[in-house]
Amino acid sequence: MFDAMFDAFVWAMEKEGVKDLPVVVSETGWPSDGNGEFTTPDIAAAYNGNFVKHVVDGKGTPKRPNSGVDGFLFATFNENQKPPGTEQHFGLYDPVDMKPIYKLF
Repeated sequence: MFDAMFDAFVWAMEKEGVKDLPVVVSETGWPSDGNGEFTTPDIAAAYNGNFVKHVVDGKGTPKRPNSGVDGFLFATFNENQKPPGTEQHFGLYDPVDMKPIYKLF
């Protein structure tokens, strides 16, 4: 799914005449709680872990093979000052005890 969204953006930019634009994913992630069965630590670990592997392996996407993808995970810590629900649970770590929410690797 990530590759499809990334490549759709690249195709759209090319259609507008912007070719070979370096693209950096400024933030991506999956919450570990806040929306029932769709937001669990296991699902967050799978999504975020797969994203990191995708960045590290450098294979790129179907539209841009072998060009790699650069990006950042959102966020380092869970944030209890955000509105209730998923927004509080994107962190890799609990800010109180500094322990990981889930094992990323």
